[in-house]
Amino acid sequence: MDVRTRVAVSAALTLGLLAGCGDDAGAPAGPATGSPAPEAAGEPWYDEVAPASPGGTAGGIGSPCPVPVTFPLADGWTAKAIEPPKGELAELVGEALTKRGGTTVRCEVDGRPAGGGFLRIWAADSPTVTPRAALESFAAGAGETVAGQQFRDLRAGGFDATEMTWLATNPLVEEEDQSRNWALAVQSAGQTLVFAVNEGLITERTDVLPAYRLAVRGLAKGE
Repeated sequence: MDVRTRVAVSAALTLGLLAGCGDDAGAPAGPATGSPAPEAAGEPWYDEVAPASPGGTAGGIGSPCPVPVTFPLADGWTAKAIEPPKGELAELVGEALTKRGGTTVRCEVDGRPAGGGFLRIWAADSPTVTPRAALESFAAGAGETVAGQQFRDLRAGGFDATEMTWLATNPLVEEEDQSRNWALAVQSAGQTLVFAVNEGLITERTDVLPAYRLAVRGLAKGE
């Protein structure tokens, strides 16, 4: 992907141009069951960051987040469908906004109104890929320099899951400017799903980790 395309991708994601309509903020949230006790305070997992307060639920086929799981939404965060780009944007970036490392984005949970960032849910294109393999491909699929990968297995709500954290360097910014990323993968109804957040230029871990922790620790099978 050339520099012009990368700039367009970054701008589009930041502005939320592809977010569709609808959310499940009015529904009651399920319990955040299966959450592991904090094990690794500080870098890189920051387990001391507590889950956010719930404000609704998302997920389920036919919802704004059409995946075969449900998960709690942080208070003030809304789930929105991701629609393919159209017009000049589609010609410029093609599938770059919706495809990454063998996955396709299914929805975005937007926390900007509550002062947070984004949580995005992706589905692996191959139904047989393992959670760890899906995470490895996902991390490498953004065209960034990836370093410091770490993995751990844990329970995420009602699922066995694999979680990954890594540092990424965007070639469009200074080399020493790295962002910390977290992603968790589970398998449900023949799909491997990836829940991903990251620190950014205007978001810190305390902006994104509470909503991410709430979501993944409250995962349940969708209808």
